[in-house]
Amino acid sequence: MSIPKLLIAVLFLGLPVLAAVKLYMKDGSYQVVREYRIEGDRLKYYSTERSEWEEMPADLADLKRTEADVAARARTIEKQTQQLQDEADALKEERREIRMIPTDPGVYMLENGQLRVFKIAEASVHDNKRRTVLKHLSPIPVVSGKSTLEIPFERSVNPVTDQRPEFFLQQSLEDSIGIVKLTAAKGVRVVENITVLPVSNEILEERQTVETFTKQLTQSGLYKIWPQEPLAKGEYAVVEYNEGKIDIRVWDFRIE
Repeated sequence: MSIPKLLIAVLFLGLPVLAAVKLYMKDGSYQVVREYRIEGDRLKYYSTERSEWEEMPADLADLKRTEADVAARARTIEKQTQQLQDEADALKEERREIRMIPTDPGVYMLENGQLRVFKIAEASVHDNKRRTVLKHLSPIPVVSGKSTLEIPFERSVNPVTDQRPEFFLQQSLEDSIGIVKLTAAKGVRVVENITVLPVSNEILEERQTVETFTKQLTQSGLYKIWPQEPLAKGEYAVVEYNEGKIDIRVWDFRIE
């Protein structure tokens, strides 16, 4: 049974009180009836209060108001059934998407029903003296001062034409996720600026975060993430990170 038919069955069969009609009188009162009909100058109706057929002079009833109320209720039911159908369709589509996403950690996109896999970028921390490749799960030596976390090249090899792209991220760790805007520098793109405070060695990470919507799709760590507003042309990345640890995974893309 389709959603609209199911809802109608619930409203009119499972919960008959919701199918009742207010039969308005010209004096402003009303009778709650299951149905009514005009026969000559008489109005016959089935009273829900007394569970029997009754009748009255037809000219006592305000049939225009009654019919307007019935039409309004019908529009409300139609709107509710459409909302339920839309929700069912969205859930069905979401389940189809989940089946298409690999269980391997990484970032993916569905384009015209086809799976697109994004390659993780090689990130490195660059200070005034050296550049250290970020080894995942292995902390880098902490040096007081300012550094930048960078990925190679000034332009991503992953073009995306949709200004509000939807990404699927299969997490490798229970870290934070997001989308950041990258800053182009000579031969690299900067993901974030890093400040290591002297003495305490506290790490401050600053990045240009994009406001996003995030939805968890599975208990195993599959998320959908997409920007709240259309992205301007430029360089971006989906990131998974452990704040204050310089532990970050980067999947870059560019908006064309």
